[in-house]
Amino acid sequence: MQDIGARVQGRVAVVTGGASGLGAATAKALRAAGACVVLIDRDAAAVEAAAAAMDAIGFAADVADAEGIESVFGQVAERLGRTEILVNCAGVADPGSVVRRGVAMPLAEFRRVVEINLLGTINCIRCAVPQMIAGRAGDAEAGVIVNTASIAAFDGQIGQAAYAASKGGVAGLVLPLARELGEHGIRVMGIAPGVFETPMTMNLAPRSRDVVFAAVPPFPKRPGQAGEFAALVLAIIANPMLNGEVIRLDGALRMPARV
Repeated sequence: MQDIGARVQGRVAVVTGGASGLGAATAKALRAAGACVVLIDRDAAAVEAAAAAMDAIGFAADVADAEGIESVFGQVAERLGRTEILVNCAGVADPGSVVRRGVAMPLAEFRRVVEINLLGTINCIRCAVPQMIAGRAGDAEAGVIVNTASIAAFDGQIGQAAYAASKGGVAGLVLPLARELGEHGIRVMGIAPGVFETPMTMNLAPRSRDVVFAAVPPFPKRPGQAGEFAALVLAIIANPMLNGEVIRLDGALRMPARV
């Protein structure tokens, strides 16, 4: 197994949600290892600042926008070359019960979570894969895709129906895509983080945030740090036998139905 520098040096790595949280930590780690890093994020000011800070290229775009993401990947190919690494970190964690005091949840709220978390993930994958295939040399590895699921995909709590459904879909993509894309030399993996200190969790409403952080893993007895997620991404890239699996990164945390 090659060291991570040899695996990523000079390769084009696209990180969605790259302006903050898990995405920013992953982008920094990839850049430090020698990758040519591209950030995609909806927040134009944040992605510009993050890209400048880590000597990367940033694009302000919504991952669920089909034409917008097609344009971004086209520009990446023109400016840097074909995408070889894709890490999908963009997502939202909007809580909400399907029925609240006898009133149905607006369908638009559920749809928004699924569109960003699930459709946004496959939207970026479908744009990156043709570039990976076109750039393959012989029978060498053509690319690595890492999707961000969540332990909510398996242990979804009350009030997380939309989030859990979207992340369950992200987890469900991993094996069939690994099987489909294996003939092209593309590996597909997923990471299901537990409770991590990121802007996504810290910016939840106080009651929802308290519920999330009340769940403490057996060990270490603390929330995860973004750098620990980034370290796992690099380990996945470095190990060519990791394929078609979703790894729980949660300190053995199992979420109860209600805290």
